[in-house]
Amino acid sequence: MQIEFDSEVWRWAARTDAWFFVSVPEELSAEIHELPAPPRGFASLRVQARVGLTRWRTSIFYSGSAYILPLKRAVREAEGVGEGDTILVGLEILD
Repeated sequence: MQIEFDSEVWRWAARTDAWFFVSVPEELSAEIHELPAPPRGFASLRVQARVGLTRWRTSIFYSGSAYILPLKRAVREAEGVGEGDTILVGLEILD
């Protein structure tokens, strides 16, 4: 499954160090959550993500009503994005 969506970059306030994420829209998250997937910690799914020209493999994590995608510092720096920016994200759900 491949999806694309716009989302705002946000900082996880529970940590003092800088952890940044984007949220997958709830409607898309519900579709993803229905996919058959092997059980993984934190209800995570392996994905290949894309922001701008940067691609990387990571996991998305289900958080109540939406999946969240962590944005590594290297990705944020390469694409010049920061907290509060709205970015276009591409995800491919991997097996």
